[in-house]
Parts: sequence; C-alpha cells; structure tokens
Amino acid sequence: MAEEMVEEEVVMTKITIGVCVMEKKVKCGSEVFSAPMEQILQRLQAFGEFEVIHFGDKVILEEPIERWPVCDCLIAFHSSGYPLEKAEAYAALRKPFLVNELEPQHLLHDRRKVYERLEMFGIHVPRYALVNREVPYQELDYFIEEEDFVEVHGMRFWKPFVEKPIDGDDHSIMIYYPSSAGGGMKELFRKVGNRSSEFHPEVRRVRREGSYIYEEFMPTGGTDVKVYTVGPEYAHAEARKSPVVDGVVLRNPDGKEVRYPVLLTPAEKQMAREVCIAFRQSVCGFDLLRCEGRSYVCDVNGWSFVKNSHKYYDDAACVLRKMFLDAKAPHLSSAIPPTLPWKVNEPVQPTEGLTRQGSGIIGTFGQSEELRCVIAVIRHGDRTPKQKVKLKVTEEKLLNLMLKYNGGRPRAETKLKTAVQLQDLLDATRMLVPRTRPGRESDSEAEVEHAEKLRQVKAVLEEGGHFSGIYRKVQLKPLKWIKVAKSNGEGEEERPVEALMVLKYGGVLTHAGRKQAEELGRYFRNNMYPGEGTGLLRLHSTYRHDLKIYSSDEGRVQMSAAAFAKGLLDLEGQLTPILVSLVSKDSSMLDGLDNASIEMEEAKARLNEIITSSSKAVHNNESPEFSWMVDGAGLPPNASELLPKLISLIKKVTEQVRLLAKDENEKLTETSLDDVIPPYDQAKALGKTNIDVDRIAAGLPCGSEGFLLMYARWKKLERDLYNERKERFDITQIPDVYDSCKYDLLHNAHLNLEGLDELLKCSVFWLNHLERNFALADGVIPNEYGINPKQKLKIGSKIARRLLGKILIDLRNTREEAISVAELKSNQDHDSSSTKTEKEDTEAKSKLVNKNDEIRKSNTLNDISMDQDDDDDKETKYRLDPKYANVKTPERHVRTRLYFTSESHIHSLMNVLRYCNLDESLQEEESLVCYNALERLYRTKELDYMSYIVLRMFENTEVALEDPKRFRIELTLAVVLIYHLWSKFNPTSIRFQDAYGVTGLKLPVKQEKNDSEAASLHQEHTLPIMGPERLQEIGSYLTLEKMEMMIRPFAMPAEDFPPPTTPAGFSGYFSKSVLERLVNLWPFHKHANSNGK
Repeated sequence: MAEEMVEEEVVMTKITIGVCVMEKKVKCGSEVFSAPMEQILQRLQAFGEFEVIHFGDKVILEEPIERWPVCDCLIAFHSSGYPLEKAEAYAALRKPFLVNELEPQHLLHDRRKVYERLEMFGIHVPRYALVNREVPYQELDYFIEEEDFVEVHGMRFWKPFVEKPIDGDDHSIMIYYPSSAGGGMKELFRKVGNRSSEFHPEVRRVRREGSYIYEEFMPTGGTDVKVYTVGPEYAHAEARKSPVVDGVVLRNPDGKEVRYPVLLTPAEKQMAREVCIAFRQSVCGFDLLRCEGRSYVCDVNGWSFVKNSHKYYDDAACVLRKMFLDAKAPHLSSAIPPTLPWKVNEPVQPTEGLTRQGSGIIGTFGQSEELRCVIAVIRHGDRTPKQKVKLKVTEEKLLNLMLKYNGGRPRAETKLKTAVQLQDLLDATRMLVPRTRPGRESDSEAEVEHAEKLRQVKAVLEEGGHFSGIYRKVQLKPLKWIKVAKSNGEGEEERPVEALMVLKYGGVLTHAGRKQAEELGRYFRNNMYPGEGTGLLRLHSTYRHDLKIYSSDEGRVQMSAAAFAKGLLDLEGQLTPILVSLVSKDSSMLDGLDNASIEMEEAKARLNEIITSSSKAVHNNESPEFSWMVDGAGLPPNASELLPKLISLIKKVTEQVRLLAKDENEKLTETSLDDVIPPYDQAKALGKTNIDVDRIAAGLPCGSEGFLLMYARWKKLERDLYNERKERFDITQIPDVYDSCKYDLLHNAHLNLEGLDELLKCSVFWLNHLERNFALADGVIPNEYGINPKQKLKIGSKIARRLLGKILIDLRNTREEAISVAELKSNQDHDSSSTKTEKEDTEAKSKLVNKNDEIRKSNTLNDISMDQDDDDDKETKYRLDPKYANVKTPERHVRTRLYFTSESHIHSLMNVLRYCNLDESLQEEESLVCYNALERLYRTKELDYMSYIVLRMFENTEVALEDPKRFRIELTLAVVLIYHLWSKFNPTSIRFQDAYGVTGLKLPVKQEKNDSEAASLHQEHTLPIMGPERLQEIGSYLTLEKMEMMIRPFAMPAEDFPPPTTPAGFSGYFSKSVLERLVNLWPFHKHANSNGK
C-alpha cells in the first residue's frame, strides 16, 4: 500500500519550469508574459505535467543565486542588462535542464565569433572580411577604400556591399550603393514605428570609428527569411519584406510586423539543425538569405519565438514538452495525445477570401480559368534627348589627362566615367574655355567652333551640379604622335599631340518618366491581375507570386524598371535601393543591335532612296492586298518636299534658342574664375519626382539643361540633317528631330518657341478632319527596322532572338508548374480520406510530384531547362507553407516576368508577333495578330515611352491536362502616342500644345473631363498611361501550343542558353544575370484592410 502511495506521488509531482529572463523580454504591457511566451507556457501547463515559476527582475538582479527558486528546467537567455555570468553560476549550482545553454550565448554578442562558429560547422555565410580597429579612426595598412569598392587584406568588395559593426547588439548596419546606380547609403536599424531603414544619398564613404565586418550584398529580391528552431528537429520559417528595399514596415491591425510562413528546403532544414547544434540553443532564431539558388545565414539571434501563429504555438509546446519529459521524467510517455488539451478553446483564424480569376481584357472564358503568367515587354519612360559632342583637342592639359588615366600609353584611348575622372576633366576644361564671347574678328571659323564645343563640354560637365557614370562618359582617342626626348635624357619616347574627344550625355530619365513608370506599375497592380482589389499584393506577399524584373544596361531603362517596381509593389522611398534589390540587368537579352546591323543599314539606304528621290513604293498599276505590305509603307507621298520645310523650321527654332543662349553666355562671362559649382550630388541624376517650378518661373529650360546646351542640341540637328556643302539630307536624323521637338513641346512650352508645332507637323502625322497625311518621322521610324514585312521579320528575329527564347521559357515553365500543381492537388484530393502523419503531410506539400510524361513528350521546346531561375529544383524552394498560412488557396501561383528595354526591341518583338506567319515554314498559318489589329498597328507607327506588349497565359482547370486548350495565350499592346492625346480632343478647337497640356487650354464645354486630364498633364509634363488593346479577335482562342509553334523558328533554342551553374560569390549587381535565382519578391500594401484580402 505504501509503495502505491509513493508511486502516485511521483506521478503527481509536476516538473517545474523556471523562466529566468528580464521582464522586458517576456512582459507584454501589464501581462506577466508576452503573447508568444504566454501562449506556449499555457499550452505546456494544460498538459497538467508542468508548473511555471517566473523569477522576475528583482530576484535576478538583486538576490544571490542561492535564494533563486529551484527548478527542474530553466529558460534563460541574455538581453541588455542581463547578468549572464550569474545565471551560469546558478545553473552550475542547481544543474537544471537548460533549454538554451548559457555559455555559448556569449558568442552571439560578437558577429565575428558568430561567423567563425557558422563556418566551423560548414554553414554557408556571405563572403566577408574583418576590419579590426583598436582605437577609433585608426589607419590600417590592409584596408583600402575607393569610389566603388573597399579592399580588406586583398579581398575586394564592390558596391553594393554591407557594413556591420562587430558588436552583435549594435543594429546600425549600412549598405553602400555603386555610383553607377546613383550612389548613397542605406542605414538599417531596429524598427522604429513603421520604419526599419533610411536612405542617405549623400553618404558614400564608409565608417571608420570602429571595427566592422564587410560582406557582399546578397540580392534576395526584397525578401528576408527568419527561421525559428525548437530543438534540432523542428524549424519554422517566415518571410518578411526586407528593410533594404524601402524601409517601410507593414503592420497588421495589432501593430505586429506582417510575415508569412514559407517552406524550407531540405538543405535549409539541415542548416537549421546545424545552427541549433552549433550554438547549443534549442530555441533559436536566425536570418536566412536566399540568393542565386543558395541559402546563407547572415545573423544568429538566439532565443526567438514566432508571433501570431497558433499552429506554431501548438508545435513549440509539444516539442518543448518532449524535451522536458525526456530530460526529467523519461519514464513518462511524451507521445502527443490525439486531442490537444487546449484545442477546444482555440480561436478560429480568419481565412483569405479571393475570387477566382477571369481573363479581364479579352472576356471571360468561364469561371474555371485561372491567370498563371504575365509577361510584359516595356519601353523606358520619358527621357532627355541623347547627345554627342566630338572635337579634336591639342591642348596639353587634356592630353596629359588622357595619359594620366590610360597608364601613360601614348596610343591607348581613355574612357572617363567616374566622378573623380570627370572632375579632373572639368577642372582642365574650365581653364581652357575662353572667358569672352566667341566670334571675335581675329578668330577663324574653326576656332570659333572649337571654342563653342569646349564651352559645351564644360556646360555638360557642370550640368545639375553632379556627375553620374550612367549618363555621361568621355572617350579620348589619340590621333597624332611625335617623338620627344625622355625626361632623363636617355633616348626618345612617343607623345600624343592630338586626340579626338567624344562626350556622350543625355538620355536621362526625366521627372515625368519616373512618374509615368510608377503610374504604369500601379496600373498593372490594379488591372493585370484579376481578382479583388489588392489581390496581387496578397499573392505576392504570401510567396505565391513569382516576380522577376529584367532591364537593359542603359541607366534610363534601369531607372524606369525601378520606378515601375515601386508602383507595382506599392513601395516607398528613392529608386537606388529598389533598383539594386529588385532589378536584374541582362544586356545580352535587352540591349544591342549588332546582330541586325547589316540589314538595318540596307533598310535605311532603301528608305533614303525612297524619300530623297520621291520614288513610289508601289507602281500605280499595282494594288497590294494590304497597305502595310509595300516597301516604305507609311511614308508620306510628298516626303522630299517636306525635307526643305523641315530644315527651315529647325533653323527658325535654333535661332531663337541661340539668342537665349547668347544672353546666358554674357551673364556667365561676368562670373569670377574662382566661382565653383556646388558639390556634386549623383542621386539627383536619377530623375526628380517633381518639376523644378523655380526654373520654369525664371524662364529657364526644364530640368538641368541650360540654354547653351539646348542651343548645341538644335544646332547639331541643323548641321547633321542637312549638309549644305554637299547639299545632302541625312534622313537618319529625322527621329532625332522628332525627339527634340517632342521633348521641348512637352517640357519647355513655357519658352514659347515659334515653329515647334509646325515642326511637329512635319515630323509626325497631322489630323485634319477626316483627311490624314503621314509625315516624315511616322514613316522613317518603323521602316528603320525593315522596309517591308519580310525584312521587318528578319531584323526583328535577329534583335529579339534571345528575348523571344526567354519568353518561350517563361511560358513553358509556367505550364510545367501548373501541371505539377494540378497533379499534386489531384493526389491530395484522392488521398484525403487516408490519415497521414504530420511529417509525411509536410513533405508531400514541400515538393512537386513527377511531371506528366505524356505532356512532357508533347512539349514543343527542348527538355533542357532554359531558365536558370526556373529549373525544377529551384522552383520548389520558395513557397508558402500551407499548414501555417492563413490563406484559403495556397496552391494558387502566378509568374510575372517584366522586361524593360528600348524602342528597338519593342518594334522588333512586335514585328515578329505580327509577321511570323510570313516565314516559309509557317505560310499556311494565320498571323498571331488579327486583321483589325494589323491595320491599327500600321496606323500607329511609333511606340512611344512606356509603350508595352503583354502576354498573359490562363489555365482552364476544367479541361484535361493533355488538351491543348488547357492553356490560352492573350496578346495585348498599349501604345503611348501623340494621337492618343489628340483623339481625346476636337482637333479643330485645340492646338497641339493644348492637347499636350503644356499651355493654356481652349477646350469646348463638353470636354470638361479632358480639361481636367490636360490640366494634370500641364502640371506634370507627362503623357498619360494607356491601357492595352487586344491583338486578337474577341472570343478567339490562341493555345500555348500554337504560340510556341509560331515563335519557335525565331527564338533562341534551349541548348543555346547557358546551363544552370552553382554561383560563386556575388561580385556586384551589374554582373551578368544577377537576379537569375532570386526568391519571389515581397511587396506590401500599406492600406490593406484587416481581413487580409
């Protein structure tokens, strides 16, 4: 009987859990414990096996350890003010079971030791180097800082790079950006209100007051992953918006930062286990960076709990219970009971309510149709005209400068791009530019022209008070040499005596271009993704939106992409961090015309022949079936008569600007030689948000262009368009004339230059009631990419070959994934009646099932995965975890690929889409573009700034997987063009400037709505964003199979794409295909309602 009583007493004795933690780390307002701690401890107590003892600050700080409560298990972790050594002494005295061991917690306060321990256990960390200073500002032999990199012990870190204090409790982390992206620094810090970072465009030098870790910036697509372990066998991961992007923290109605659970890969689960073991911390949080197909640990935080996840609280309580029982009561069963004690009272979490997605523009094909893929090819935003200055220089200062930067080689050319190099050139040019007006009687014509060009170079370098490698670069090429005696008298050496200086500038994204790109991003967010209002952001933030943004090498294109991303993802702040974090540069796909240069020269030669000789493209007795099939289609019949009028109007405008520049120059000659421009600010080169009202009010040109540069721009057009000595026109200059004319009408209408509107009439089409005559630019621009449809197809396929191949890759991989998801869902439905263990359930959801062999065989593309970021192994990595997510449809997934490029690639892609059926192998097929759209494209001519082509792919989930109609392609085109503006108004009652919104408006009463729109344009100098128009007949059905068949002959094949490789360290964001393996990006909607839709 006595033995039974003792046994019962053993069973009834509860295991005591001591919580020896500073109150500020566990308290929540007046509550004893914070929400996560309380939730987990309550669940532990609900088992009836545990008693919780809270030590409290008074005991921890003031009482000797001998008087601390005695406990079986101890929860203790360090925080500010915590006596860790005292806790270690208590543990040595009482020997409780430690959830997190105490001695290794010292490591967590030194980032150097954290990285050392991680490397010891073979856990990947970013490439890094240590700078240790014994005293502030100590000069170190092994540390070198240059404009765009730092070098530590011979290891070079190109910007962007990260600078971390070695003190783990110092959260002031800096990211420094390259000058080519605008420069500046972003400071990351602990969340304050709704901010977690701040961008400082003026800061370019690293800190020197302490010891730091320098490491490569990992482009993670704007998403950070936080991993929480509870013992080595359990890990939960959540993704959040990275503070790197815009520093805005999204919070839920309870004020907590919004995060979404994601699945870990097997490799990441092993990393979590090793982190847990390496630091001997059972409950441990650490930061994971996913970059280019690999994962890296960049910080280990120690004790951390997940917030606001009831499923996690259940798991954590069960895992901790097993730990405690195994350590202190191994005779008791730690098996999880069928019904958890607290389950009855657990509140039901709200679920996401999203409607099914229809097709939007074309019309609905049934409620079973889901959007699967959005591919857009977009032209960059409004820019300043591109310019070039060429002059031969013999001045010793300039020749010495060339030798300084080419290593002293007399026959080697030099490129000047950095701020330091351009400042040296500016200093030399200032000393050479004459201080009086050119044009003295003693000057020859050549001397006057040389002085003008030097003045232009000086003005360009001083423009805006800043330098930018993206927008200005100078080449110095030696032309003549002489032999001179060496300075030491031993022999002779060559020395240049004449060089060609080529200065390229302009092409800058304007304030209007930035606004236009942001607005288009917002338009996409609200219109391209059917569903409820914030459906895209909800998809995106829950890892169900796979977004990648690609850009060409040009600065204006990159900045357009960044501004678009800002609008699409509802981001805040400046563009530099967004550009570096979210935009991948791929010049091989989106830059260059080299592959089609010969064909384009042939087209221009034929075009010049047609225009200058007034020869007819089609003989009178010929009647082509379609008007766009003839050579030179769209050229005005009186083209040769318009050329003299064009040059006359240019001279009229140039003379007006010359007088304005003369006044400006006279004012400049009165300034002192000691005058200097303000310190340069590269961040301004990225395009202002608003118009400089003060400059316009003062009668100056919009932006940073002065009258001298404006005059140089128009004078160059005058000289280049018509060679008076040879009496010859150069028709390739017509697009540049239109470019300058349009720019000044949009941005400089306040200067009231006479003849600009007439010049536009010569450059582009003119609407006069029902009669329409096409003008020069309308005919020249589209015909530069092919004089007839067959040549357009040939040129287009050469320029856009790689882009077309990538588009087919995107569509193919989307189909493969959609089929896999459908099969997975089918298998899950089939097995829904059978019981699975939690582990089996997790694994089933964390990997895709085998592909359908029949569909794979019918695939019209090569089996080689052509997209490095989309191979099967990578695509399964980054997914929402449906077990923990508060989401109704976790299987929904949309792929978005955005390609930002220039006019040439837009024209080329469009030409292939509409004329692909002219290829010999496809002559029996109809065009992908319907007749009405072909006619509309023929009339459209120019694809202006922010014009875009969109391909959307839909999946009909009610059609069999092997049915070609399972996947449908929708083609649309949006053109931002003058006639869109023009057609809004009555051409008989409004002048061009009024339609553009840049002068006083004279609108009929019935145009009140347009009046408001034009007034807005007047304030912003922007063109409106246009919605896309269909390229197919309503109700038509273009299958993916047909699309592949029509495009494949012109696309780069799979085997020509480089195979996926395991990347080495990231060597700078301008390296090739930087974002090839990024995780799905993380946007935030700051006005999301409380139900999470």
